This record gives sequence, structure tokens and C-alpha cells, in this order.
Amino acid sequence: MNKIEAIFRPERLDVVKDALSEAGVVGLTVSQVSGRGNQGGVEVTAARGLGTYRIDMLPKVKVEVVVNDEDTDRAVDVIRTNAITGAPGDGKIFIYPVGDAIRIRTGEHGTDAV
Repeated sequence: MNKIEAIFRPERLDVVKDALSEAGVVGLTVSQVSGRGNQGGVEVTAARGLGTYRIDMLPKVKVEVVVNDEDTDRAVDVIRTNAITGAPGDGKIFIYPVGDAIRIRTGEHGTDAV
């Protein structure tokens, strides 16, 4: 099993979520986060002539899913192709091995719990 952690633009969340569901990945966790990367933030013009300033922590969403090994590449591809805008700041995807998963309600372990 692998945990896929994807951090991307919040406006792409519904598209990614729907595409994952269509691909059979229904269990996910979504967190509202903020971060910065290579794009370095954005310049903002303040109201009433107060000049400009840089916002370097931009809003993002983090989607976490755990999938079986054989579903990892497909899930990553679904996330990537649906989160992309082609502009700097599209985000990152991280993949971590998962040693075990346990369904609290039934006590099932491993892939049965996913």
C-alpha cells in the first residue's frame, strides 16, 4: 500500500475529487493548507495607495489517499492530469509506503481496510 499526498491549487479540488471517485478511489482526506514554492508568491497592490507587498504563503489543498500498490500509478496520474493548470504553483505529489492500515469499525488489516 502507498499513501499519496498531493498539494495543489484549491480551485482544482472538485475536479480532482470527482476524477478520483470515477477511478474508484473514494476514500480521501482533504486539508486546507498554505505554502510557498518556486513561484515565490504573488505581488499584491494595497488599497488606497499603500503600495505593493508580497504574499509568499499561498492557499493550497492537501489531498491524502491510501491505495493498493497496483493502483498507485493510476491514482497519481488521475491527480496530476486533473490538478494541472500549466502555471507555476500547480503543486507537488508525494508517495509514501504504508506498513499497515486498520479499519477501526471492523478491525480489518492491510488492503482489506483500504
